[in-house]
Amino acid sequence: MTWLEVLILGIIQGLTEFLPVSSSGHLELGKVLLNLDTKEDITFTIVVHGATVLSTIIVFRKDILELTKTLFSFKWNDNTKYIAKLLISMLPVAVLGFMFKDEIKLLFSGNILLVGTMLLVTALLLALTYYAKLKNKKPSFLDSIIIGVAQALATIPGISRSGSTIATGLLLGNKREEVAKFSFLMVLLPIIGANLIEIKALDFSTELKAQ
Repeated sequence: MTWLEVLILGIIQGLTEFLPVSSSGHLELGKVLLNLDTKEDITFTIVVHGATVLSTIIVFRKDILELTKTLFSFKWNDNTKYIAKLLISMLPVAVLGFMFKDEIKLLFSGNILLVGTMLLVTALLLALTYYAKLKNKKPSFLDSIIIGVAQALATIPGISRSGSTIATGLLLGNKREEVAKFSFLMVLLPIIGANLIEIKALDFSTELKAQ
């Protein structure tokens, strides 16, 4: 992968990450158009998603700081409940990632038909939110699990993570602003974890080659 190709894919990621259009799906399309070996570039997809975590942390720095302070206060209140909900929402994607890591990687093989179909699924899910009956509430523990399942399904390229989680939250009747914030906070640890795993794997591979 050349520097120009990296730049182009980085721009695609930057433009699509915070829109409900599946940045991973568009990255797959970009790789195919650039004639890249998509099977070998799954690490790139994970790493660029890691870069967007930094921007998320900056945007929600006040919320993250407040939640962190509350975590170390060892008191059960609204903030610690919120943290618990975030952790619960991360479980589905964590389990899926650990149990089916290799199978998930196979999805990132430049399958245009799969990506296109999943983009249509994303569009349908977003369209359904037009009929959502908002109840001006925050995500409950049950909502957190359901939204977490939506995030796990978004490991398929073409299904927007933010789109699927926010749409699911809205269909469950949650307040728009609350579910949007919840959606972006719930992805921080999974992406950071995925990046650490990839970095460890890269270091290990380097050591093997050196031997």
